Amino acid sequence: MSDRYSKSAGSPEISTATEQPALFDKCDRFFDPEGLYAQVKKADLYPYFRPIEKNDGTRAIIHGREIIMAGSNNYLGLLSDPRVKKASEDAVEQYGSGCTGSRFLNGTLDLHIELEERLAEFMGKESCVLFSTGYMTNQGVLESLAGRGDIIFSDKDNHSCIVAGTKVALADTVRFRHDDMAHLRTLLVKAAESNPEAGKFIVSDGVFSMSGAIAKVPELVELAEEFGAALMLDDAHAVGVIGPGGKGSAAHFNMSDRVHLVTGTFSKSFASLGGFVVGSRNVIEYIRHTASTHIFSASMPPSAVATVLKCLEILQAEPERLDRLWEISDYMREGFKNVGFNVLKSQAPIIPVMAHNMRTCLEMWHDLLEEGVFVNAVVPPAVPKGQSLLRTSYMATHTNEELDFILAAFQKVGKKHGVFSTNGTAA
Repeated sequence: MSDRYSKSAGSPEISTATEQPALFDKCDRFFDPEGLYAQVKKADLYPYFRPIEKNDGTRAIIHGREIIMAGSNNYLGLLSDPRVKKASEDAVEQYGSGCTGSRFLNGTLDLHIELEERLAEFMGKESCVLFSTGYMTNQGVLESLAGRGDIIFSDKDNHSCIVAGTKVALADTVRFRHDDMAHLRTLLVKAAESNPEAGKFIVSDGVFSMSGAIAKVPELVELAEEFGAALMLDDAHAVGVIGPGGKGSAAHFNMSDRVHLVTGTFSKSFASLGGFVVGSRNVIEYIRHTASTHIFSASMPPSAVATVLKCLEILQAEPERLDRLWEISDYMREGFKNVGFNVLKSQAPIIPVMAHNMRTCLEMWHDLLEEGVFVNAVVPPAVPKGQSLLRTSYMATHTNEELDFILAAFQKVGKKHGVFSTNGTAA
C-alpha cells in the first residue's frame, strides 16, 4: 500500500460510529412525543398526506370508503372526463411518457407550442410561455424580471410561490397589508421619493386561495398606471373560474388589456400539471430565455399538455360549466351563512368555513371525514394564529344532493363543536 493510504504512527483512530449531524437535530425535535405533530397523530387528527385510492371527481375512495370530495380544485369537473383521459392516453401513445429534457434544449414538442399559442389567444395577450408547475411559474417570472435595484410590492396574503419568488429575486421586496390599497399607495409614494429610478413590480393573487376573495384589480391597475409600475396577477384560482369565459380576474373587471402579466396553473381547472404566464411578446420572450425555473427544468410531459388542450377546448365549447359552477358557489355560500358559519369574504368556488381554534379545526376535519365529506384543514402557519379554517371548494359536476349532504354534515359537526350556536349565529 502506498504511503498516501497507510496509517502513520500517531494518527487518530477513525471512529466507525455514525453521529447525526447537528443540522438534523430539528428533525428529531419535530417528532418529540410532547410536540404538536405527535399529539395530533396520536389523536388521529392529522389531516395531511391522506392517500386517495380512487378519484372520480365529486366522489373519491379513502381507506376503502366512498366520500364526497369538497376539497378539490377540480373546478370544471374535468378530472375524470372521458374526453380528457383519452387525449392524455393518445399523447402518451404518440410522444411517450415524458420529454426527458428542458424546453430550452430537447424538451419542446409541437404540443407545447400549440398550447402556448392557444392560451395567449384565449387570454387576449400576445404571447405565452409554459412552466413545469404553477409554483415554478411565479418564482421564475419574479426572478427573471425583478433585478437588483428594482422593488416588488407583494400582497401579504399572496401564495407561497410568490413569496419564494421574492426571496430568489435580487430586487427589494415590500409587502402591503392584504387588500389594503391605501397602504400600497403609501409604499409606492415612499419608493417614488426615495428611489425614483427603481423598476416597480406589483404582484397579487387574482383570487386568494384561502379566502376565495377576488383582488381589487381596478385599484391595482390605477396604482400601477399612476406610479409606472408593472402589474402581475396570479390567476391560479381564477382562470377557468371567473371572468367572461373563465378568462380570469382581469377579464372579470374588463381590464385584461391593462394588466401586464397574468400567471396561472394547470393543476386546478385544467386537471393537469404545469403553469403559464401571458403578456406582451418581448416580455414573454425575455422570461423564456432568462427564468431559471423554465430553462433548467424538465418540460411538461406530453400527457399533461394534451390534457390542458382538451380541457381548454371543453371550457370554450361548454360555457354552461361556468354557469353551473357559479350557481353552486352561490348556493353553498348562502347555505353556510344561513346555518351560522363565517365564510369570510368568499367570492369564488373557494368557501372557507372558519373554525378559529386549531384543535377545533382538526377535530371538525376528522368528524366531517367520518360523516363522508373531505375538506382541507388549514392551520398556522398557513393562516395566522386563531384563524384556522376548513377550506371547501366546489366543481361544476357536484349534484344538488351532494351539496345538501355537505351542508348537513357541516351543520351537524359545527353544532357539535360549538362553532355556531343552536339558533344559527356564529359563536
